Amino acid sequence: MSAASTETSAPLPTAGSRVFFQGAPGVGCVGSGPITGDDPVQKRQGKVTVKYDRKELRKRLVLEEWIIEQLSDLYDCEEEEMPEVEIDIDDLLEVTSDDDRAIKLQESLIDCYKPTGDFVRDLLARIRGMRKLSAPTKKGL
Repeated sequence: MSAASTETSAPLPTAGSRVFFQGAPGVGCVGSGPITGDDPVQKRQGKVTVKYDRKELRKRLVLEEWIIEQLSDLYDCEEEEMPEVEIDIDDLLEVTSDDDRAIKLQESLIDCYKPTGDFVRDLLARIRGMRKLSAPTKKGL
């Protein structure tokens, strides 16, 4: 029997079971045990939850990983050795025209000795249709 099959041979939880997380002593939320109606701290925590558009966040993460890969190619180095290059997607999305966005990107890449035109063109195509990530708001406070 392989190690992979022994890991999956454990019984699966039933549909009615719940998963609980227990933090280390002295770490985490105030109080322990089940949430009761008498505990205002526990109630407030539920109201401070922030919802994010997961699809948009995933797109942003994929784009940022692509940017790092492209910059590594442009600068011929690993991410740790790369010079400080700041490309802020939200700032680019605030700019109204692709020409102005391209100028802003070229200014960020001024120290790059390789041609950056393809990178700029591809990045502008990738951000087209994306939305600026707004600061999360706390509801119910």
